[in-house]
Amino acid sequence: MNRHGVLDPRPLVRVTVDPDAVADQDVWPYSIPAVADLMRGGLELEDLTILVGENGAGKSTLVEAVAMAYGLGAEGGSVNGRDVTWESESPLHDALRLVRGGAASKWGYFVRAETMHGMFSYLQSSGPEQDFHSRSHGEAFWDLVSTSRFSGGGLFVLDEPEAGLSFDAQLRLVALLLELADRRGAQVLMATHAPILASVPGAAVYELSDEGMQRSRWQDLTMVDQHRRYLDAPERYLRHLLE
Repeated sequence: MNRHGVLDPRPLVRVTVDPDAVADQDVWPYSIPAVADLMRGGLELEDLTILVGENGAGKSTLVEAVAMAYGLGAEGGSVNGRDVTWESESPLHDALRLVRGGAASKWGYFVRAETMHGMFSYLQSSGPEQDFHSRSHGEAFWDLVSTSRFSGGGLFVLDEPEAGLSFDAQLRLVALLLELADRRGAQVLMATHAPILASVPGAAVYELSDEGMQRSRWQDLTMVDQHRRYLDAPERYLRHLLE
């Protein structure tokens, strides 16, 4: 069911673990508490699932692994994308098994901030494309998500898409995320540091920390509290930084 109670086949229903997978919990990435939680209990995916947390908490590792297990390239792109500039992905995707939705689209697209420049180069070199590199980072992002790649159904995986986006552009992305979450057969998995993007109504938000992965309300997220405190009195933080 979608957020309005309407039958809506999702590309992915659940992320599970291969029962034969052998994971050494003392070795990265299995030593990350959030990854250990995933290995123990899997993850239910909703129309929009958002992962937040500090650097190193495992957000990008998890979304990368799900994207790869779905058949998407580690550096971004579609189910047909195979651009590789540097192999740095973790082996986690090999341990995952995906429960797919019945009659759902098999299309998908992965956008990650750290490899977006290389993906734009690949797209421009492999066929007639817009000149992404003549645009700012934020403008090029919108050029990409405005194409047919993001129309229709499928699994859309976004890793820190706020990079390069202004306040207004982030609000525009919130509107797109709402539209995707309500679109029949579409589903979004996103990792973000942005309180604005994590505020999408109806999203399943998981906070990753040293305690593992826990579902949370937006208003209870550590990053939301931190941003509120800083904006309320930046001098309190700056004083300590400048001492």
